[in-house]
Amino acid sequence: MIIEPLALSPDHALPGELLTELTALYASQRDFHALSGDFPDPDDVRPEQVAAALADELAHPGAQVLLARSEGALVGVAITLDHHPDPADPDPWIGLLMVDAAARRRGHGRRLASLVEDRFRAAGRTAVRLAVLDSNHPALAFWTALGYRPLAHRRDREANRPCTVLRKELDTGSRQTA
Repeated sequence: MIIEPLALSPDHALPGELLTELTALYASQRDFHALSGDFPDPDDVRPEQVAAALADELAHPGAQVLLARSEGALVGVAITLDHHPDPADPDPWIGLLMVDAAARRRGHGRRLASLVEDRFRAAGRTAVRLAVLDSNHPALAFWTALGYRPLAHRRDREANRPCTVLRKELDTGSRQTA
């Protein structure tokens, strides 16, 4: 698997073929979108909605959209924040990690999470945080299996949904494997 930051065109538009791939990936996660409410109709995720959602994410200072490819195919996306908007929070965040539903259960999610953690380690970061919707039990199981520990329960900043905040200390002495 390789990950690369999303590169927008000079007019900040997504290339058509990439937007098609991203829309298919987002649309494959119907159950997540039904829980999150991020799209008006989780059964009809449209390219313009995906482009707008990514533009909103990239508008945050220090945000990156990372594309994960395996054997040339887009299998996942991760959105990271170098710093949380709360100045009291010292850790970087994983704002989203999504794997194409057709590629699930092949280790792509674990590998993508590990590569994101490696990027933070390389930047000298010692821990990472994320939030999981309280109603997203599979995601909570996934992240706790990767060593993330619940830190707090609160409502998310964007939509006021109940979430569990998780944190993982990053071993900076040697690379952990997932």
